Amino acid sequence: MNKRGALFWGLVSLVNLSTDAVATSREEMDGFLGKLGADNQYDAGKGINWSVLPGPFYTPELKLGLGTAIAGVYRVDPNDRVTQNSSVSFTGFVSSSGALGVGMKNYTFFTDDEWRLFIDGSLAKIPTGFWGIGYNAAQGNEQKYTQQSFSLHPKVMRQAVDNLYAGVGWDFSTYDAEKIADPHPGDNFSRYDAGSNSKSSGITAAISYDSRDVITRPLRGQFFSAEYTFFDPAIGSDSHFTVLQLQYNYYFPLRDEDVLAFDLWGRFARGEVPWDRLSQAGDDKRMRGYYQGRYRDKDVVSTQLEYRKKLNWRHGYVLWLGVGALSDSPQHLSDNPLLPTVGAGYRFEVKPDMNIRLDLGIGKESSGFYFQVAEAF
Repeated sequence: MNKRGALFWGLVSLVNLSTDAVATSREEMDGFLGKLGADNQYDAGKGINWSVLPGPFYTPELKLGLGTAIAGVYRVDPNDRVTQNSSVSFTGFVSSSGALGVGMKNYTFFTDDEWRLFIDGSLAKIPTGFWGIGYNAAQGNEQKYTQQSFSLHPKVMRQAVDNLYAGVGWDFSTYDAEKIADPHPGDNFSRYDAGSNSKSSGITAAISYDSRDVITRPLRGQFFSAEYTFFDPAIGSDSHFTVLQLQYNYYFPLRDEDVLAFDLWGRFARGEVPWDRLSQAGDDKRMRGYYQGRYRDKDVVSTQLEYRKKLNWRHGYVLWLGVGALSDSPQHLSDNPLLPTVGAGYRFEVKPDMNIRLDLGIGKESSGFYFQVAEAF
């Protein structure tokens, strides 16, 4: 068994201790985790309830690394007992490849869930690779470079009728490719006219139907989202292009807190799409196990089915399988071989409806071990 598999199953084996050992270890662990804020309790009187936890990861692009997750749970109105908890999470990482970065994700629900404010952001420096565009290019050789990137995507949503929301947002990113290995005519960057830097700025119009009980760890309900983003030089972008992103999730409770979760996702780009804003197959949410950025084209579609099992105390695990496809147009998605993914993950509950997850994903000729906050979808 490789090191990643041994680490994962070592974590899962914690639930197989003897009864006395479990009672002792839980009491000791609760005391230790309580000092980090991961006490699995929420106290509205404390404002934002913070938890801090470190964890290992291994991804094809980052290699072996250590991440830290800072998760906060809060309510805009401490007296509101109906609206689901709001959450904010910050993640930081360093890895043996020389990569480092920080990210944040915020879900704010205002009283009676009539308004929602969601914010995604990241800042990273990552030694990585560029294969080119399309399935066939991904079968060739990579060109190594160092990515310097920044992204910010705030979005505000207003409830129209029960479970139906509409809103607007802003999608901004900058991307610099530095230390490009052996740059010369005919290399990947020259062949695909991929400039060394890019700035994208777009206005997003979004509509969603959301009947999930909670966003961070859904146990039941459905979610559908359609986001259309218009990028143009008039609003600060280097080029004119559009992106349509569609997502559908269904959560079927089996028994107690066991859930069968389904995800269908597609991203479709048109116009003068910069190479860094092409659709990609592979990240910590979908197509886990693939080198992020190896498979990229204008259109990517993926689907996955995940079984989520809650065990005793705060433990849990997930099993999933999925598949993805990419092409330069929807009608050609079936022209290339499908990209399969399978995996398993360990879950540990740090706050009500807030898990830390460790996922081992296996893709075609690659695998990855991910450390993140909240469920993948």
